[in-house]
Amino acid sequence: MSKRLQIIGVTSELGAGTRGSSLGLDAMQIASLQYDRSFFLRHPEIRLETVNHHLYQETDLNYAKRLDGIAEMYNRIENVVNQSLRDDQFPLIVAGDHSSAGGTIAGIKKAFPNKRLGVIWVDAHADLHSPYTSPSGNVHGMPLATAIHEDNLECQNNQPEQETIWHWNEMKGSNQRVLPQDLVYIGVRSTETPEDVIMEKYEIPNYTVEEVREQGIAAICKESLEYLGDCEILYLSFDVDSMDPSISEGTGTPVPGGFNEEEAREIVLTLLKDPRFICFEMVEINPLLDKKGNSMAETAFRIFKPVYEQIEAQEQN
Repeated sequence: MSKRLQIIGVTSELGAGTRGSSLGLDAMQIASLQYDRSFFLRHPEIRLETVNHHLYQETDLNYAKRLDGIAEMYNRIENVVNQSLRDDQFPLIVAGDHSSAGGTIAGIKKAFPNKRLGVIWVDAHADLHSPYTSPSGNVHGMPLATAIHEDNLECQNNQPEQETIWHWNEMKGSNQRVLPQDLVYIGVRSTETPEDVIMEKYEIPNYTVEEVREQGIAAICKESLEYLGDCEILYLSFDVDSMDPSISEGTGTPVPGGFNEEEAREIVLTLLKDPRFICFEMVEINPLLDKKGNSMAETAFRIFKPVYEQIEAQEQN
């Protein structure tokens, strides 16, 4: 029996350092008018209520800004993803900033607590900071640290407030949701020393843009999936900043040297052919930073639509 696909909109942007990623789904829907006007009529999304009102208030949590609101969003995301999976749906999440992914992973593990979860992270950044190490305090750089239950105290350079520590521990949960050896990076090219330490400590593979081009997308995807061979279920997180800023600067932290649109689309579609994938997430579309009109959202839609259609076809077979 085929699963029903469910688009979930998480228009939260509390974890980012710049404003505008909460508008990413709206921008992508506007982009769809140019390519497939009725797409979101045929495939309507559900949207989580946000707590973006925290943006209008000063935060005194300097090492994990607005973590109180983000912890609340973690719970909401966890619950909706869990319910979607329990309803035998395939959630396709379009989120604002990347802090949402920690809640997504929590929801997957809540639905499948006894299954080993593998994560492929297509991104320019490793997102392995904690409140103890983050140079910015922006929580969109921390979701994978919650997933692997890692404070990285050996690289500690911050003294987080007690409220921060309480919320942080709440978000990590009582157990490790993802084993560090069940994480694969593709395209990461901007890290800080604390993240490098974690990546080296756990020997987390990172297939650089250059390696992908040299070895070929098919080979890298095959190797990534084989590396996660012991995982029963998989989750793919796609940050649009994995692509080069020449496509668009419509994302919060663009980094030169990224993939082009065709490469990004092929990577995502090739990976998602593996039937172990049960969730896909796209994040960090920010139309307020786009110097080319709505170019990033247009690119994102040209990736998202074939992803939806491929998964739908696979589920019907």
